[in-house]
Amino acid sequence: MTVPPRADRPPLKLLSVVIPALNEEGCIGAMVEHLHVELRVHGVPHEIVVVDDGSTDDTWNILQTLNSRIPECRPVNNPGPHGFGRAITYGFEHMDGDAVVVMMADESDDCRDVVEYWRLLGEGWDAVFGSRFIRGGGVIDYPRHKLLLNRLANLFLRMMFRIPLNDVTNAFKAYRRSVIEGCRPFLSPHFNLTVELPLKAIVRGYSWTVMPITWRNRRSGESKLKIKEMGSRYLFIALYCWLEKYFSRGDYKAR
Repeated sequence: MTVPPRADRPPLKLLSVVIPALNEEGCIGAMVEHLHVELRVHGVPHEIVVVDDGSTDDTWNILQTLNSRIPECRPVNNPGPHGFGRAITYGFEHMDGDAVVVMMADESDDCRDVVEYWRLLGEGWDAVFGSRFIRGGGVIDYPRHKLLLNRLANLFLRMMFRIPLNDVTNAFKAYRRSVIEGCRPFLSPHFNLTVELPLKAIVRGYSWTVMPITWRNRRSGESKLKIKEMGSRYLFIALYCWLEKYFSRGDYKAR
């Protein structure tokens, strides 16, 4: 059961797109340029906060060049400790927007979906979750073994939390800033933050809706997600959020 949007939510003024980047010299330039053009064409006031999470290639220099041409691109350097979740959290701490979309650096997420996220948040939703596995969504070139593990993990989470969301593990989601602040502190240093954020938002009673998104496998660089390292981390965060749901007695509920 979802919480309906509230009409008393203040109008949004600025969208922050937080992008963690580790050794993404082959795609980060095109990613930022395409996103900026898409948001500018649709009149979305925005900033693009790219967090360099300890890159050893030319990622940081490319970001500096982008900043000189695109002021909305705001590169920040995470001095450490590093990790996908830590990079996103660092981006939250350096963003100015009252809404945020978390996006991947490898061009796997569709920039057009960011515009729809902004529109739905503007309707009063606290959070908007994209799903690749509902009508209108889709995946392109998804490795078969990863797809199987993804569907099993999401089925487990759906049953565990009794929610209709079938793509919890996807990072590409949107939140009002009030949700980010209300879900602190973040425990996940790695990719398990992609599970912690939506589950906490749901458990703590924020309003949310689901929209279809599309995903394309990266065309350059190397995936940073190591499945064999993440199973126990995902389970830990899922159990933590489950315990909060049933045993916290509403101490962390959105007010």
